[in-house]
Amino acid sequence: MKETYKLLFAHHIGQLRKEITLYRDEAALWRTEKNIANSAGNLCLHLVGNLNTFIGAVLGGTPYERKRDLEFSLRNVPRADLLSKIDETLKVVDHGLDQLTDLQLQQDFPVVIWDKPTGTVYTLSYLLAHLGYHLGQINYHRRLLDQ
Repeated sequence: MKETYKLLFAHHIGQLRKEITLYRDEAALWRTEKNIANSAGNLCLHLVGNLNTFIGAVLGGTPYERKRDLEFSLRNVPRADLLSKIDETLKVVDHGLDQLTDLQLQQDFPVVIWDKPTGTVYTLSYLLAHLGYHLGQINYHRRLLDQ
C-alpha cells in the first residue's frame, strides 16, 4: 500500500509541476476574477504547505514550520520558486512515506487534524484527494485566466 501512495503522490505532484509550468503568462498564476477566490499560485503554496506539514514533518520528521495564512496571502512568488518548492516537496513526501511501516498504516495518524483521530490510510487518502481537488482547480484556473 505504501508503494501505491508513493506512486500516486508522485504522479499528482508531477502534474502540479506541469500545470504551473504550462502558464504562458507568469503573472496569470496570481490572477483572481469574479468567483475565483484563490489564485493558482496560492493553491500551489497551500498544497506545498499541506504536504510538507502532514507527510514531511509528521511522518518523515523533516523540519517544517507551516505558515498557513501566508499560503493564501503571499503574491507574486516567482514561478521558478514555486517549481523549486514543488520539487522539494516531492522529495519530502517520498521520504515521509518511506518512513511508514505496515503497522503505522494500520494505526491512527500520529496527529489529530480534524475533530477526532483518523486512521493513517484514511488520512493519506484524504491528503491525496485534497491534492487532486486543488490540482483540478489549478487546471481550470490556467485555462480560464491564462490568456
